[in-house]
Amino acid sequence: MDTSKKHKNRWIIYETEVPHSRFCDAASGVSPAEKLTTTHLQLLRNVFTCPRDGAQVHQNRPCERRRENRGGKEEQGMKLEEFREVVKSVVGSDIEDSWIERFFNEVDCCCSGEMSWQKLVSYLQLEYTERERSSIPRSALLDTKPQIIHCLHNKRQPTVRVLAVSHPPPLRYISVSKGGQVTVWNSSLHILKSAGLAGDLTEEVANTRRFRGWTTDAVYMGNFHKVAIATDCRDLHFVDISTASVFEDVQLFGFRSVPTALCYWHDAQHLEQPSLLLLGDEKGGIHLMRFLSPPKGLFKSRYKREKHPQRIFLPDLHEHSDMVTYSHFPNVHKEPINRVMFEPRTNVVMASSESDDTSVVFMNISLKQEPYIWKVKQGSKCFDYSESLQLMATGGCDRTITLWTRFVTSSPVATLRGHKNPVLDVAIYEPVEQILSYSRDAELRVWDISSHQCLKILRLHFPCLQPGRLLEHGNFPFLLLHRSPLLQHDQPHLIIACKDYLALLHLCDTRRGAGGWLTDEGEERRQSVDSGPALSCALYNSTLRQVVSGHVDSSVCVWDVETGRKRLKIENAHGEEELTCMTLDSSHRRLITGASNGTIKVWNLLNGLNLHKLEPVTQSEVSGFTCLHDNQLLAVGGSQWIIQYNISATKDLYVRADMTWKSSRVHKSDILGVCQCSALGVIATASYDGEVIIWKLETQGPLFHLQRKTEREALPPVDCLLFLQHRAGNRKLRNRGVLVSSQAGTLRFWSVTGQTYIYGQFLASEEPGDHVLSLSSDQLENTILVCGDKTGRIQIWDISKYGLEIPNTGVCEHPPLLQCWRAHRGAIVSVEVLDVADRLFVLIASADGSAGLWTVDGDQVGSFGQEVKWNIYQPATYKRGTQKKLTEGRTESEDVRRSEVKDRVPEPVKEGQTSEEKCCSKAPSLNPEEDNHE
Repeated sequence: MDTSKKHKNRWIIYETEVPHSRFCDAASGVSPAEKLTTTHLQLLRNVFTCPRDGAQVHQNRPCERRRENRGGKEEQGMKLEEFREVVKSVVGSDIEDSWIERFFNEVDCCCSGEMSWQKLVSYLQLEYTERERSSIPRSALLDTKPQIIHCLHNKRQPTVRVLAVSHPPPLRYISVSKGGQVTVWNSSLHILKSAGLAGDLTEEVANTRRFRGWTTDAVYMGNFHKVAIATDCRDLHFVDISTASVFEDVQLFGFRSVPTALCYWHDAQHLEQPSLLLLGDEKGGIHLMRFLSPPKGLFKSRYKREKHPQRIFLPDLHEHSDMVTYSHFPNVHKEPINRVMFEPRTNVVMASSESDDTSVVFMNISLKQEPYIWKVKQGSKCFDYSESLQLMATGGCDRTITLWTRFVTSSPVATLRGHKNPVLDVAIYEPVEQILSYSRDAELRVWDISSHQCLKILRLHFPCLQPGRLLEHGNFPFLLLHRSPLLQHDQPHLIIACKDYLALLHLCDTRRGAGGWLTDEGEERRQSVDSGPALSCALYNSTLRQVVSGHVDSSVCVWDVETGRKRLKIENAHGEEELTCMTLDSSHRRLITGASNGTIKVWNLLNGLNLHKLEPVTQSEVSGFTCLHDNQLLAVGGSQWIIQYNISATKDLYVRADMTWKSSRVHKSDILGVCQCSALGVIATASYDGEVIIWKLETQGPLFHLQRKTEREALPPVDCLLFLQHRAGNRKLRNRGVLVSSQAGTLRFWSVTGQTYIYGQFLASEEPGDHVLSLSSDQLENTILVCGDKTGRIQIWDISKYGLEIPNTGVCEHPPLLQCWRAHRGAIVSVEVLDVADRLFVLIASADGSAGLWTVDGDQVGSFGQEVKWNIYQPATYKRGTQKKLTEGRTESEDVRRSEVKDRVPEPVKEGQTSEEKCCSKAPSLNPEEDNHE
């Protein structure tokens, strides 16, 4: 169909997506990959590949492979009982039988009933590969498309520094432009107010003094609620932000050189204690200003309040000796200082410059110790230091990130290469032990400290970016906010300033590996069962007695139906794409998931391993699956085709698509759903334009249209399909209404073997515009039909005698309504009738983010993820009486309303009215003899 090159390109989508993570229940026990040693594997290999007498293991005599294995024949497999004896003889007799049985089932995920050496090797190889991948951490950067905001007040000038302000709450930001514009932002980066710095008194015109210099740096003084701004006019501007208005309070002028870098420290626990303001200047000197009485202010106040800021000449600072002390350390660096930091525990000032001889200097304020001096080729444009990690990272014009330990200046720990332009800023993100670096071409890189690997590269597409031209930046592009009292409940994030734009990127605050245990029960308690990501689908696994829920954030959760306990979680199952649908294979040990970008994956439900990745034919959404008895998977969706995949016994990670189905151009619109009826040997598909088509499994082609769009009338989309399997398998009922379709709130019962009559239809929704999005029935008897609509309501209808006779023209009777209640606030995306513990339950999943279990009487068993676990065998543990049934106390007025709803039911579709030519006026019988018998 396509060239090999095109086929190869289709797999790129899997290689570029965010890797998935799996978290298993610790109660499952130690993984076989952890328990089995190299010696154990060698002994197991001998047993599998050598002639054996019972389950004896010969440890000292090497065995040759059997001749039949050399000839290419399959090795003889082991049954569970034999495998149990072998494992106990190899590992130890004290090993639990339940662990061995689980090990056997994890390897034999296709339920062949046998374990072979090749199967075991494939399983262990996949497990070891997954564990090796999980040992590599993932980038702390969560965003691939950052939020970019424009600051019009900058007047096309770059932002020099962005500061975070926590008092008074909530969190705010202060940006300072190169031209002296001070802008206040809220936590959502919406501008609150803006003001400019005041200029020289001699340049005052019309009571205004325009600032005509350039700012070099700014720092927030938390205990004074002021921002100190350094300028190339050799002065400091102190701007008060404690009130609703932003105003300049003090100007300190007369420095002999331009202040180029600022740093401020105060004791956050004792705000009344002295604080320290550090300045690095253009001549390599460091200035220290210690404010002695923060509660009294920065300097002595003038007696008469004026409208202009208080101006203080630096040589006159001794007049304020009761409030501030000043000291100067000249020639610390041979070049202008570009960064200053302070470590209060050891009273060490850290400063960097672009000097080759004094790139970074650590100097004690008391000068009692010799300074530590690092020499970097071409100097350092930026650096960051982590006291907890005792690590320093530098970056500069050499386009590398260099890592240094605290007391070793002679040789670096590592050199991280990859940037193609000079590095402008670097930050150590301690919570996950990663480094963030940013270069002049707006490229952000995330590095892992332990492995020295680059975990992520993100190119920021600022609107001011022009081809062939480098972006203009301020001296300090980064603002990194960790999880701290400053953030309160906000997520850690990074703000990057580029010219007059700001980019906001969110970070995770814990180390993101690719796997682990579900042991954080406290985290589950803190989360509300209704506050998780929206669900897109859910299903019940009757073999493993588990419920599987799929979420739009591409996560999959596996729950124990008997208790509600979480057994397995897979995050980023399809990267960052929305998970849209899923189904089980015929063994019920493998899960197949589909996503909005056309990717399809097969998972082992016992351990969360990704077994197969299926070839995406197009990058359109996958909307539905059905798995045939021989594990031939059929997928439908936006491609408008029926695509087949053979997942029966494939050993390859990548599985090719089979396009042999005669489905090309049969559907003219996106296929929304597919449903299989194995007893009749057919499947039904429904599309967005209202078409319902029956397909023959034997011929892989369309059999006839139950309903199709006409030129005169457009049909609403078909929301879901359901085959009544008990009726289809009954010789007396298979020619009656065996297929139920939902369309604009109307439920229709179709016959697919005899005449193409509708055997009943009624409007299930109470309000116009409501849609029934999911259907289910007790498939052993088909006595009830469960409907879930987009308003969160559940209806249970008695269909034991409905859809068995052709209705009279114009008469559309409802079946008896047994129960009706509102289960969720959001739309119901999935319902399924469960037969557990000799009782019928209903699995309900909603777009509001919660999934729960209910009895058919409308009593809630519980919500998956709730703190208190239930026991499905003990009704006393259920959440009884939490929902008020809408069927209780039905009044006469409600009966009148229901009669009005009947009047809105559309007329039944007559024979041949919406069918295609002759084949649709009368459907071909699948078994003519049975039709004659009937």
